[in-house]
Amino acid sequence: MNIADPSVELRSWRQFLMLAQTLHFGRAAALLHITQPPLTQAIQQLERRLGTLLFERTRRSVALTPAGAALVEPVRQLLAQAAALHTRARDAAAGEVGRVRVGFISTVGFGPLPLWLRAFREQQPGIAIELIEATSDVQLKAFERGEIDVGFMLHAPGLSPAAPASLQSLSLGVEPLVLALPDAAPWTTLRRLRPVDVLAQPLVIFPRTATPSLYDAVLAFYHRHGVTPVIAQQATQMQTIVNLVSAGLGIALVPEAVTQLQRPGVVYRPLPSALAELAPHCETSLLWPVDAARVVTRFVEFVRALAPKPLGYRSR
Repeated sequence: MNIADPSVELRSWRQFLMLAQTLHFGRAAALLHITQPPLTQAIQQLERRLGTLLFERTRRSVALTPAGAALVEPVRQLLAQAAALHTRARDAAAGEVGRVRVGFISTVGFGPLPLWLRAFREQQPGIAIELIEATSDVQLKAFERGEIDVGFMLHAPGLSPAAPASLQSLSLGVEPLVLALPDAAPWTTLRRLRPVDVLAQPLVIFPRTATPSLYDAVLAFYHRHGVTPVIAQQATQMQTIVNLVSAGLGIALVPEAVTQLQRPGVVYRPLPSALAELAPHCETSLLWPVDAARVVTRFVEFVRALAPKPLGYRSR
């Protein structure tokens, strides 16, 4: 029989452990605040349930059998765990223990997310963080399936991902898109980039399904300047986009945070001043369910406190 068998009450295991520690029925009974006969009967009943003797008794002594000795430490652990259940339940209700499954886009990984996670773990050691890298569209589906608890997503400013009303969001700020350029092209070395050179290059971009509002903002930027860009290649991850630029397949407009990702063959430049006025920007938001558990809202509040110039909550 497993010592966790529910047919054996914790009281029986406490009685067993007290007798194992004292090896004296009288002293064990006194410490348990019962008389000796009930203790003797309880130990006999426990041995019958287990189908083995736990103690060798003589008229003058009590000793553990090999089976009894083998149970002492497991029983001690079982009782300690049982004693901790109340505290754990209280901490879980307060959001101090548990797990938060965090969906995130790669751009947040280049920015403050690693520092936020380290600080959160130091402040809340009882809460485990599970990271899941995914684009915004994949995260929204994961919310529907209950596979993530919060999600860092990228979108055009003021146009949050098309999330259901069951999700709420916290804006974490807006940043400009900058140029990722292949440094082998002669025109990229000019002190001042020429708008005609920039607009004429093939474009490496993420698929529209990944971040529709931002994809549309990038194409609208080109259209406002009378240009329909040639899409050279599409890739879902910013690392891949930068690598494709390095390979000379085209240029890319990437969030400023991506400039932390250094790759041979790639240079980052702001858009020429003649293009900057209509330049697209991107916004990062944290989304989570309206009915989220306390452990999740604790993570959200932590991020809110650390986020630079948060733009506030938005509910749908």
